Amino acid sequence: MEISLSWLIVGFLGQLFFSARFIVQWIYSEINKKSIIPLAFWFFSILGGLTLLAYAVHRKDPVFILGQSAGLLIYARNLYFINKQNRINISLTGLQKGLADILKKFKKLFG
Repeated sequence: MEISLSWLIVGFLGQLFFSARFIVQWIYSEINKKSIIPLAFWFFSILGGLTLLAYAVHRKDPVFILGQSAGLLIYARNLYFINKQNRINISLTGLQKGLADILKKFKKLFG
């Protein structure tokens, strides 16, 4: 099966989103000097998982589809628990504040 350039871009973009979650987790842990899983980790997990699931469906790869589907359920469930604990604000203002916090911590770590 030949892969079009647009689907290759989707696949690589999904992989980039999925990998970004580990970078965010590493930065937060370095700043706090302990292992922390920030909220952004779960959002990147869902974004990467959805993008990779679209790619897997296009490729008609049942192993990849099952793996990404199961992961998405787990990521969504973790966000549900975090929301239940009133630890997130999914409003536009809340997301802007979260992004500003990530950028501030990134600047603090890397100067």
